[in-house]
Amino acid sequence: QVQLVESGGGLVQAGGSLRLSCAASGRTFSTYVMGWFRQAPGKEREFVAAISRDGFSTDYADSVKGRFISSRDNAKNTVSLQMNSLKPEDTAIYYCAAKMNGYAFDVRHNTAAMDYWGKGTLVTVSS
Repeated sequence: QVQLVESGGGLVQAGGSLRLSCAASGRTFSTYVMGWFRQAPGKEREFVAAISRDGFSTDYADSVKGRFISSRDNAKNTVSLQMNSLKPEDTAIYYCAAKMNGYAFDVRHNTAAMDYWGKGTLVTVSS
């Protein structure tokens, strides 16, 4: 069992930056591929980013590529999402999720296959 807790959300002006963190419980964090997803009001949840178990491979949705960067620290059981040049359309609840023994480039195609989800953190970008 893995528990995921997101933090770092808040209100920011367009063009600003935020850094989200996701802290994981358990001793096997390095065996999980990690994903970031978001859900805006009235919209379906969508893939944002994924990072491989060793942190060397990442994948990003086209809408955030070049603006968001995901990283992880397996020694601290944390994964982060640095969000730069934020836009009002980035406003959403952001979730981290974990899948055991998965691959980063599979995450966007298999959202339902993620094993564990956090409760989310709200990001609001004002224009």
